[in-house]
Amino acid sequence: MKQSVNIILSGGGTGGHIYPAVSIANELKEKYPNAKFLFVGAKDRMEMEKVPQAGYKIKGLWISGIQRSLTLKNLAFPFKLISSLWNAFRIIKKFKPNIVIGTGGFASGPTLYAAKILGVKTLIQEQNSYPGITNKLLSKKADKICVAYDKLERFFPAEKMIKTGNPVRQDLLEIDSKREEALSFFNLDSGKKTLVIIGGSLGARAINNLIESNINWLVKNKVQVIWQTGKLYYNEFKKYDELEGVQTFDFLNRMDLTYAAADFIISRAGAGSISELCIVGKPVIFIPSPNVSEDHQTKNALAVVSENAALLLRESELNMFETMFFELLNDEELQVKLSKNIKKLALPNATKSIVEEIEKLIR
Repeated sequence: MKQSVNIILSGGGTGGHIYPAVSIANELKEKYPNAKFLFVGAKDRMEMEKVPQAGYKIKGLWISGIQRSLTLKNLAFPFKLISSLWNAFRIIKKFKPNIVIGTGGFASGPTLYAAKILGVKTLIQEQNSYPGITNKLLSKKADKICVAYDKLERFFPAEKMIKTGNPVRQDLLEIDSKREEALSFFNLDSGKKTLVIIGGSLGARAINNLIESNINWLVKNKVQVIWQTGKLYYNEFKKYDELEGVQTFDFLNRMDLTYAAADFIISRAGAGSISELCIVGKPVIFIPSPNVSEDHQTKNALAVVSENAALLLRESELNMFETMFFELLNDEELQVKLSKNIKKLALPNATKSIVEEIEKLIR
């Protein structure tokens, strides 16, 4: 791969699309420091803030998805699509990329479409077990599709796919050695079990309400709680810090130490979270968000649960939490089985594998 390559990465809307793109860029930058990078995102979405924080330039397109309900917002969609395609063509002609990489989200559609029309190599990185409509449409013209799950042939051309896994934070690879540091960092009692709750950076109302209704029961059963409420809900739930062994956070910056401290984890089932939790190898209860396209979080969770590697609790079944968690808390054999099986699903070298495919296309 020549040192002076130009690389465009497009993906956003959620952290699940942004962070894989940043991880791929970081890996490429480390190997080829003279490469030039440009991100393309959707205006007014979180990538416009997060990507510059990671040290990369970004340009925004005026694009959004179609609302499922009848709304006046859908009237603007054709104009947004034409605008974003026009600007995607301009960006690509000016930047002259050797390759365009899409990680999902609204902006990746027009960006990768324009790239193919202009004869630029494209690669899709699909995080989920059930792809979104953008990547399903783009896959017909993409040169390579990097996936994290098996059995995606019904969505993508089999000859273009390679199973690489999802990019994850590299500081998670050695968390077993960080246990003592984690206990000290959170000032935890080593004689008690610790439950970590992660509902996403903004938070999850249903999970927060579940923990609130069970918090006294958890304390009574001598379970310590590290509870990421999310930024939207922190002020509402921070009062529970007064309970013994309970710590609330709007956001957890040291996820390596958070996972190292955990004995059990409750999490949404976004693709990035699942990939991290496979590497972490702790007993997990997934509570998928039902409010996502194609109910893909439930499908992600089921792909893990079907391997006897995690437990699934749907939002419609939250009244079963106490029974499920009590069984897990008191069944060491089940804890070991879940930990062992989820670890088997880990693909810790995903970022390197994706970069290898990118190199092949550029060559």
